[in-house]
Amino acid sequence: MSGPPPFSPTVALLGTSRVWEALLTEALKPLGLTTRKLGLLGHIRRTPDISFSELARHSGITVQSAHGAAALLDRAAVAVAEVDARFVEQHPALAEALRDVRPPGKPGGPS
Repeated sequence: MSGPPPFSPTVALLGTSRVWEALLTEALKPLGLTTRKLGLLGHIRRTPDISFSELARHSGITVQSAHGAAALLDRAAVAVAEVDARFVEQHPALAEALRDVRPPGKPGGPS
């Protein structure tokens, strides 16, 4: 193969996501949270009337862990906001483009 390989947005996004996941993991560590538990907290915000048993079942964690994670919701929101602000400051165009990205099967996302 001659010359550099063609640009791959998928590979670039994978590399970028690993860097930012590491930063988020570090920001959450002092709170005793993981990215998985943060996902659980996002679910709580979207579905405030969900039971802890249902949360635990959907997340693959114990009910006790769901209670513990929920207790940290406000502090976790502050840590995530700080990481988000750094990302937007360093990569404004990418942050704006990500507003339109939706997982497959979600409204507005690829099918």
